[in-house]
Amino acid sequence: MQEKIFYILALSAFFSIICYTIFLFHGNGSFMRLPFVPQGALERNRTTSRKIMEHVWTTHTSDVSHKTTSRHLDVCPDTPPTLVGPLLVEFETKRTLESVRNHVGFSLHQGGRYKPPNCIAKQKVAIIIPFRNRYEHLNHWLYYVHPILMHQQLDYGVYIINQEGDGVFNRAKLMNIGFVEALREYDYECFAFADVDLVPIDDRNLYRCSEHPRHLSVAIDKFNYVLSSVTAFGGVSLLSEEQFLKVNGFSNTFWGWGGEDDDLYNRIIFRGMSISRPDAKIAKYKMIKHKRDLHNEVNPKNAIKAKETAINIDTDGLNSLNYTVKEILKDKMYTFITVDVQAPPV
Repeated sequence: MQEKIFYILALSAFFSIICYTIFLFHGNGSFMRLPFVPQGALERNRTTSRKIMEHVWTTHTSDVSHKTTSRHLDVCPDTPPTLVGPLLVEFETKRTLESVRNHVGFSLHQGGRYKPPNCIAKQKVAIIIPFRNRYEHLNHWLYYVHPILMHQQLDYGVYIINQEGDGVFNRAKLMNIGFVEALREYDYECFAFADVDLVPIDDRNLYRCSEHPRHLSVAIDKFNYVLSSVTAFGGVSLLSEEQFLKVNGFSNTFWGWGGEDDDLYNRIIFRGMSISRPDAKIAKYKMIKHKRDLHNEVNPKNAIKAKETAINIDTDGLNSLNYTVKEILKDKMYTFITVDVQAPPV
């Protein structure tokens, strides 16, 4: 009896399957229709899934990194919190560019660029260094000054303006070139014109422009940390873009050593401005000892020319600048621009 019941049930099940199959194949289509999801919906689902996972991962990683990528950045404080004050600076250690790059380059971007990661810098500053054959000095400068500028929370770039050839050196013209070339790359607001042989020994001496052109290298060890002259404006000086344009930049005609800083000081005074200085207690610098460079000897004509500022200020400067860029090299430590300044024959 049980076998008959089982046999009847098996036949019923088989018959039901046959009917269901006929039903599925019935009609115009001759294939089995499966549940269908539009491809776009699949893609949207995948995208949504990815977005959810990215959100979870971003939330997690931003929590770990204190949410530095998503939070609103405030302007950096007037007094940077990481300043340390007096610094130990020595030039006896032999430093190569590679060793300096390994020491301080991890926080820098190509071209010697840096921005503070946790706040918006109060100023965008271009550091302009006139240069020729001072590689040992440059390594010391990079080693010490990059960390100082980082501590000061500046948005800055370092530009080495290298005079091509062995002609008579023209520091002032190289400064003008640095100003023009830096502005081609970024909207800098402040320009620090700095000699490569001067290194600050206190990071509280801020490389920021003020309402007056600013002289930073007030107290240099060579002069027993005393201001050499009340009209001194050489070494390390800062002018805003507006101030530098107002004085028509440096003169382009001071060939050889001396006079160009006196002329710039005169330009500032003639344009109705005055200079400012930080306290000598913090505006201290060490100078790297060296001999006078070849073809940068004292030019007696420069002292005379420095007394003719009023005659030349409107025609000799940024508006009469001519030069040729020969090469631009981008390194993590700096932007190195080699230029032909059209020097007169030696």
